[in-house]
Amino acid sequence: MNDRYDAGYGGDQYELVGYDEYGRPVYRQVPAQQVPQQSYDPYAQQGYGYDPYATGPQQPVPPYDPYGTGQQPRAYDTGQQAPVHDTHGTDARGGQGGAAAPYDPYGRTAATGQQPRAAEQTAHIPQQAGPAEGARAGSQRDYHTGQFAFVEEPDGDSEDVIDWLNFTENRTERREEARRRARSRLVTLVVVLALVAVGGAGYLWYAGKLPGLSSSDSKTGTTAAAGAQQRDVIVVHLHNTAKGGTSTALLVDNTTTKEGTTVLLPNSLALTDDDGTPTTLAKSVEDDGSSGTREALDTVLGTDIEGTWRLDTPYLQNLVDLIGNIEVTTDADVPDPAGKKGAAPLVRKGEDQTLSGKMAVAYATYRASGEAQNAQLERFGQVMQGVLRKMSSDAQAATVTVQTLAQILDPSLTDKDLGTFLAKLADLAKGGDLKTALLPVQGDGTLSAQAGAAVVKDVLGGTAKSPDKDAAVSVSVQNASGDKDNTEKARVVLLNGGFTFLEGGTASSTRATSKVTYADAAGKENATEVAKTLGLPTGSVAQGKISGTADVAVVLGKDYKPASS
Repeated sequence: MNDRYDAGYGGDQYELVGYDEYGRPVYRQVPAQQVPQQSYDPYAQQGYGYDPYATGPQQPVPPYDPYGTGQQPRAYDTGQQAPVHDTHGTDARGGQGGAAAPYDPYGRTAATGQQPRAAEQTAHIPQQAGPAEGARAGSQRDYHTGQFAFVEEPDGDSEDVIDWLNFTENRTERREEARRRARSRLVTLVVVLALVAVGGAGYLWYAGKLPGLSSSDSKTGTTAAAGAQQRDVIVVHLHNTAKGGTSTALLVDNTTTKEGTTVLLPNSLALTDDDGTPTTLAKSVEDDGSSGTREALDTVLGTDIEGTWRLDTPYLQNLVDLIGNIEVTTDADVPDPAGKKGAAPLVRKGEDQTLSGKMAVAYATYRASGEAQNAQLERFGQVMQGVLRKMSSDAQAATVTVQTLAQILDPSLTDKDLGTFLAKLADLAKGGDLKTALLPVQGDGTLSAQAGAAVVKDVLGGTAKSPDKDAAVSVSVQNASGDKDNTEKARVVLLNGGFTFLEGGTASSTRATSKVTYADAAGKENATEVAKTLGLPTGSVAQGKISGTADVAVVLGKDYKPASS
């Protein structure tokens, strides 16, 4: 390798030995070699050395040998010249005085006479002392540090500086990382707070506790929200095959709110049959069948009943036995219908009573003396609640249970549809989301304002629309028979006959015969029809004065023998 650095002072040279940690070259001094050099003579055509400041001819000088080989290049060969030896302070041609000085490639002025030794000049290396002042004075050209790469000795402080830089850099990175974590936590907190706010508002809206939305009859928006909910509704009629009579309930599955309701419908509910004739729920079930009754209920309640489930008492008994008995909190002791008088009750009053199929039927159809029909209807609702709690929540299993009953179902409802529907309600009942509600009905069979707001609108999502009162003959009944149960029995019979019942109270004293009164001749026909409906003789019908707004007034005497309702 010939990477050498020639300081130009008498032939001393430096050669490249490597690079320092910063990539700069490092040199070392090469011992001087006794190599004959020849001067460079660019104007050797005249045989004279070139002196830019001389006016006369100069002595010829040897040609310049930049590589120190001692040979002359052919392009400058002007003749035989003696080699020049740089020894012991003699001039460049080996003589004293008259010989011309060799060409100085660094621009120093060629002069005659003895020149100072170039070897005595000391090259300047970084971190080293520069040449002596005397030696520097002998040079005509200064060297600058920018012309070379200098050897730089390691400094003990450099490690400290590097450590400080690393520490500063690490601390900056830690600060940035801390800022990023803080921003991430802040964003997460904002998102969580937003979700909590939205969830809380949604719950309050769902629960109806938002300001201005809690009242069901104050805002139209609430009504629209209730009406927009999705509901599946079927009607179930319990037929008492032993004593006669029916009990009706609507099974409602609100798929929007995930709640279920059993809505109990009194038999006195005023309906209108297919030809527009006023009737009652009980009479409609007997006369119009399932299809006519379903359509009449849709008209009055504003619902969309999807099917009818006729449940005769023997099938109810089998259903309870299939699912393995039910638990019901009973409100009365129920005697065994087939038992002897004075025998122990079939169903005991108390909490969480276990009822078999036979016991469930007896409790669901039981109506004590003097009780209103609603009392028996509520017991039927308790039994249905117990059945749904014990029913399987699996649609396929519930369908198998329905199929096992071997019922002939109404065409509007298949066994698979009924099984799937009951399984959904069973799931709600097990979670405590199935409730029971009684539809409030006034004495004349029409719906009250309370019914329209609390049940029809909120539970069924419909609009109450009772038949026109003027379409039915209103009958006022006063009980003078001495049997307080006769008032309720007469009410049921009249409502089933399509009449509007008005409570006339109880007379202060009893009378032996009953009396039916009409106000004018136009009302005689209606009064005669009322007497037939109650089972009274036509001789009891007479014209007279009627108080109040009733079309016909009836006073029940001891001769009144009510039929089974």
